[in-house]
Amino acid sequence: MSSTSILQQRPVLRYIAALFAGVCTGCGFAPLKLWPLTILGLAGFTLLAAGLSRRLSASIGYVFGLGLFAMTVSWIYVYALWMALLLVAFMALWGTLYGVAVAVFAPLPLWPLLVALSWSAIEFGMTLLPFGGFPWTRLAYTSADAPFGGFLRFVGVPGTGLLMAVVAALLADAFRSWLCPSSKEALHDVARKRAALATVISAVMITVVAGLLRLIPVPAPSDRSVNIGVVQGNVDGSAGPRSMGYAGSVLANHYSQTITLLAAVRSGLLEQPDFILWPENASDLDPTENDTAATLIGESARLAELPVLVGAVMAGPGEGERQTSALWWEPERGITARYDKRNAVPFGEYTPWKDLVFALFPQAKQVGRQTVPGVGAGVLSVSVADRPLNLAVIICYELGFDDTVYDVVRAGAEVVTVQSNNAGYAGSWQPLQQFEITRVRAMELEREIVVATTSSYSGLIAADGTVLDRTTADTAVATLYSAPVRSGVSLGVRVAPLIGPTAAVISTLLAGYVTLRTRKPNQSRLD
Repeated sequence: MSSTSILQQRPVLRYIAALFAGVCTGCGFAPLKLWPLTILGLAGFTLLAAGLSRRLSASIGYVFGLGLFAMTVSWIYVYALWMALLLVAFMALWGTLYGVAVAVFAPLPLWPLLVALSWSAIEFGMTLLPFGGFPWTRLAYTSADAPFGGFLRFVGVPGTGLLMAVVAALLADAFRSWLCPSSKEALHDVARKRAALATVISAVMITVVAGLLRLIPVPAPSDRSVNIGVVQGNVDGSAGPRSMGYAGSVLANHYSQTITLLAAVRSGLLEQPDFILWPENASDLDPTENDTAATLIGESARLAELPVLVGAVMAGPGEGERQTSALWWEPERGITARYDKRNAVPFGEYTPWKDLVFALFPQAKQVGRQTVPGVGAGVLSVSVADRPLNLAVIICYELGFDDTVYDVVRAGAEVVTVQSNNAGYAGSWQPLQQFEITRVRAMELEREIVVATTSSYSGLIAADGTVLDRTTADTAVATLYSAPVRSGVSLGVRVAPLIGPTAAVISTLLAGYVTLRTRKPNQSRLD
């Protein structure tokens, strides 16, 4: 009995297969990092949906999406189970769209390219919806250790994801031709099998080319480097994040580790830093309003005789509002430069549809003051060791958003830092996923990235994605990393912004055209 007849006789198996394919696709993301399963999972679902009616393909696509996003974004449960259920349920709709796209394009010539464009369009949609975008599950984020990482420098995250989707669709096409031939194809068995083999070879060649591109060395940096003292203060969650004095203890921990860093420098264990990097939310107290915060930060800079890049939560600009900011704090001068986070976490830093959500879920009020997004590129023009430096700051969740990341090098960033606070996600997969995304961004930007977190994974990532150092989670760390000064904008950063919108326009217009031309259901297909 063929696989096709089994699916016809037992329709529930389609849904089980779709769920399994979604889970497999999610296995390529951290912490599992089984990137071949991502390709095979997406190929498997594409093969499954290619022979179905649009309605049925849409329904199994939703189940595929449930498996994929349950694997990759359900860590939001640490805030509330209802958030995880709603988020996964919404994100699974992207699987529905992909299922429809496969069903629409499968009868056409060059259909693997068309369905890959559809996947690329969906990833572009993830950067916009829901609530300003939730682009945490993109194929390229599995590529740091895969051959496909070779594409990042040249076509960016969107282009790499597109090419990975092409490989998956080519494999689906090959197996479709081999296992489920049409009556015409069955009459030419040898030619059909040769075509299937050629399709597999095409997928393999794309993968090989990507791997070869990884061998091309990253352009050499300048002779100048910057020594960055990194402080991971650690967060003691035993008292609970909403307990009295919790914010003060987090700030005190980072002050304490700064003293540890300075002791290591003065005893010769570490080189002299050029500035000190604190993570996002190192101070949940606004130092312009709180004297204790101002004293501890100012004392850190004074003792070090160095600037400190502080992650702080700042009050305003309006009543009941706040901003997550990076403050360049100089000894005796205080704040001389500031960047405000552009991409805030929905339900974590602000509440969409606030009145409705508060009425339905009163616990959502625990978010507190609502975060107001900043504007402009995250580049601070500062002075380090008496020399000017364009210092990039990417704050945590912003790593998922192409424009925010690309803007730092387009604005002339010479050294890139990431400030993050993953304390709320301790024990979940989120911190490791974010570190992998940071590796991908380093490869894409052709820049080293220095990461400082409150309590998860700080470290130094080379421009080729190599992890030069990574700290242990839930520990206090004071260390030093040296990052070379670089300039220029990679080809990937130049090309990538065009890929998602172009894929969305092409796939949407073509899907509409095909739908209008084929209004009558094709009875020869599975239903």
